[in-house]
Amino acid sequence: MGQPADPKILTPALCRAARGFLDWTQADLADQSGVSRSTIRDYEGSRHDVHRATEAQLRQAFERAGLDFIRSKADTIGICPGKQPSG
Repeated sequence: MGQPADPKILTPALCRAARGFLDWTQADLADQSGVSRSTIRDYEGSRHDVHRATEAQLRQAFERAGLDFIRSKADTIGICPGKQPSG
């Protein structure tokens, strides 16, 4: 009671979509995020949820690669190309 609704942005499907947009494998995402490939595999396969800190690591890896997460008028989350990746 008194806990806010889960503010997670990244869903398993959106994680797969973001990887596809970047042409990344699960291993690529693991390398870029510091999250183990097995955790990514299990999350994307909806075998278990991830902690907020893990979700943040995944999102930040995608954002560093140049993706933006956007909220639509229908209150759904999507991805689009954002700023050019740094480096």
